[in-house]
Amino acid sequence: MKKVGIIVGSVRPNRRSMQVASWLKIQLKESAQVQFDIIDLKKVDLPMMDEPRIPYLGIYAHKKTRQWSELIQKYDGFVFVFPQYNWGYPAVLKNAIDYLGKEWQGKPVSMVTFGGHGGSQAQVAMKLVITGLKMQPLPVNMQISIMPTDSTATVDRILNTYNPQAILMRIAFDEALK
Repeated sequence: MKKVGIIVGSVRPNRRSMQVASWLKIQLKESAQVQFDIIDLKKVDLPMMDEPRIPYLGIYAHKKTRQWSELIQKYDGFVFVFPQYNWGYPAVLKNAIDYLGKEWQGKPVSMVTFGGHGGSQAQVAMKLVITGLKMQPLPVNMQISIMPTDSTATVDRILNTYNPQAILMRIAFDEALK
């Protein structure tokens, strides 16, 4: 069975990222070919990049980097789940991505962004990173419009309107990982 990591790309207190990632995992779990797991960057807890060498060399000085590399290498693809911060992606997500190099290459990836405008600008910015890392962008990426003032119940109702897109995402991963 193939494995896809749903990377929670925010560590802020009171974040919505975990709620969105948990909803997504429930929607994606029906696949018989692919297992979906949540990877929470808050638990990974990487400091700002402190490796002395270029990540593409794959020569990591720090244990935490080697552990991060080993974790990422266990996965065949990824979904990045993140809010739009100031028209971009969160620094913690970019930092986690930048720690590694070859580990990302060739792996299929989708994005689920959210915010007041659905995170469209954050996706534009992240597409440049995904392309530069030679990942395989999938055609299904969600932009979910939720507001910081929305209650948990309201966000759940909004997320459920995206269930059909989540099914399409699951199908895209099934096809990409055949």
